[in-house]
Amino acid sequence: MSKEYKTPEKYVPGPTDPALPPQLSEYKGKTTDEVLAELNKMPFFMTQLDGDENPELEALKALAYEGEPHEVAGNFKNQGNDLYKAKNYRDARELYTKGIDVKCDDAKINEALFSNRAVCELELKNYRRCINDCKQALNLNPMNLKCYFRMGKAFFALDKLEEAQETVDFGLKIDDTNVSLQNIAKNIIKRMNEIKANEEAKLKAKQDIENKKIMLESALTLRNVKSITTTEPAEFLRESKTKLEDPMDFESQMIYPAIIMYPTTNEFDFIGEVGELTTVQELLDLVMQRPQEWFETEEHKNFSSKKLVAFMETQSGGLIKAGKKLTFHDILKKETPSVPLFDFALKIFFVPKVESEQWISQWDKKAAFEKRA
Repeated sequence: MSKEYKTPEKYVPGPTDPALPPQLSEYKGKTTDEVLAELNKMPFFMTQLDGDENPELEALKALAYEGEPHEVAGNFKNQGNDLYKAKNYRDARELYTKGIDVKCDDAKINEALFSNRAVCELELKNYRRCINDCKQALNLNPMNLKCYFRMGKAFFALDKLEEAQETVDFGLKIDDTNVSLQNIAKNIIKRMNEIKANEEAKLKAKQDIENKKIMLESALTLRNVKSITTTEPAEFLRESKTKLEDPMDFESQMIYPAIIMYPTTNEFDFIGEVGELTTVQELLDLVMQRPQEWFETEEHKNFSSKKLVAFMETQSGGLIKAGKKLTFHDILKKETPSVPLFDFALKIFFVPKVESEQWISQWDKKAAFEKRA
């Protein structure tokens, strides 16, 4: 008589049996990398198969889903745990995802799958995904302290400090002795204090700038100093600005940048800082500190502190002769003739005395106005 055929019993791993399916038990003695190399050849690691269907691969793929849903999901979880321990976070995440996709009805397994996938996302710096997985796990078990920690850490990494604090505080209400939650709570408070200090420093700096601006405007008004804005301010005036010697004291000396023009030779000098108490003569002496050979050229033969005279442009577009003994404070404060700054800088012309009358006669008041805004 022929023996009655019996359906083989389903393999059920025992406590000491390998976590891998029995078909892979031959890899028990191999290293993690060797096992992973083989696992990566298996269909449930693949997103698609190239070419025609391979019956053997399809059979192996089916083995991954052999058993009850909770067994299959649990198997994916266990294999994912092994990969996570090996710091292979991407592949571990894929296995947890496959376990979630099984949609078993075991809340504990599903909680672990979402929680474990969340920590993989955290390691991979996918913070929003980590937060979403933590929420899924907490929907299944609101007492999962690891998820409060991971979600708090993800919020912290995103600099969403209020959400991070709220999450961690909720976890500490469940267990106020949890060291991990306590540590991240300290980091959140430290970061909040740093941000607050930075914001206060920025606000103070902004207020200081505003106060200095108000002080400078007040100082100019008290001195009756005006400024004309031209259509094309000199490039170097971007770095040098009119200022007070003490920015918070409008009675301290005013400091001006100065553009010195030599119209008869089409040359100019720029001095970044000239005190308002400087005399025209002192400025002239400064710019005439040049090598002797410079004065020996034909075009500069009438250039010297004694041979040059100074002129400044008036508010109305004309010219005045600036006395060499006068300070710039004295010149700028006069009501008439009114001598303004140009783009908040002194503008002074030094002309050889022997050529001054001719130069003045050629001064074009209309052209001077056209250069203004």
